[in-house]
Amino acid sequence: MTASSATQAPHSRAVRWWLLSIAALIAIMVLVGGATRLTESGLSIVEWKPVTGTLPPLGEAQWTAAFEAYKTIPQYRELNAGMSLDQFKTIFWWEWSHRLLGRVIGVAYLVPFLWFLWRGALSTQLKRRLWLIFGLGALQGAVGWWMVASGLTLRTEVSQYRLATHLVLALVIFAGIVWTLRRLAGRPPVIVSSRLRITSQALLALTFVQLYFGALVAGLRAGRVYNTWPEIDGAFIPSAERLFFEQPWWRNLFDNPLTVQFEHRMAAYVLLALAILHAADAIRSRAGSAVVNGAVWLVAAIIVQAVLGILTLLHQVPIDLALAHQAVAMVVLTLAIFQVERLAAPPVSVERKLGVPADQIG
Repeated sequence: MTASSATQAPHSRAVRWWLLSIAALIAIMVLVGGATRLTESGLSIVEWKPVTGTLPPLGEAQWTAAFEAYKTIPQYRELNAGMSLDQFKTIFWWEWSHRLLGRVIGVAYLVPFLWFLWRGALSTQLKRRLWLIFGLGALQGAVGWWMVASGLTLRTEVSQYRLATHLVLALVIFAGIVWTLRRLAGRPPVIVSSRLRITSQALLALTFVQLYFGALVAGLRAGRVYNTWPEIDGAFIPSAERLFFEQPWWRNLFDNPLTVQFEHRMAAYVLLALAILHAADAIRSRAGSAVVNGAVWLVAAIIVQAVLGILTLLHQVPIDLALAHQAVAMVVLTLAIFQVERLAAPPVSVERKLGVPADQIG
């Protein structure tokens, strides 16, 4: 064992618990963000004050000033005119909690990270990865304000493009942390076919695509428009005239509520079918209990997610079902990451411990 390894070893458990805590906080952050969107609270704070905005209004005068600032934007004038101060406080607290949680995550990430760096507890490769995640977290704060700014002048809601970008970036950060946790745990090599690896990677990629479509559905409120299943707009596959009436045609993929909800549904069917094929392949090829169990659990989570999505749609997006749908989406993403990492080449430390060249493992 090198001197560097001896320094890092005692802190490995602390590093894993730290990253696990950050992953949990991000999951909570995503759910609070979903609640903020569902309650139309995201535009209640019209300024971005990274430091001074940590404190909520203190006293009636500050509350009145915050409310008057909200009254200047289109959302108040067109949707909430006549809202009382108490009603404003309800939506304010959702948005303030969302922003505060973002600040908490930043501090909870940076302070232990700097301590681990000072103690020499991180390998060079791990430091690079964690600095990248930190940079993405800082970018996420800017993207959040960029999203909010889209709804302060000409719109009554934020841009669905920016909302989807904000959500997907949060999930990329979450995925990076979960992947890093799995790599730190170490594991024996798994010998499987390249087909299993490719389908696991395709499942993860399609999960991200599906989550992006889900964010577009939320941004356009498309879930409140077409509330039947399995038919949508009177048919399983709506007419092309209804799906692609905007010009150029590709804008329908992002702006047309019918098209966006339809592609969200179709992506869900493809995701479930691919997950079932992946699980069947893992069972047939006798890939090992960990691989098979991971594939089966992923299928089960996708089925639960689909059922929750259907119920959310049929009941016109009640907040409890919508948040459950979002929470299970995080579970699906986590299981998809687990499966990809499980089938990937093992971490360098494991390769060295086994004394086997990396290109001969897995």
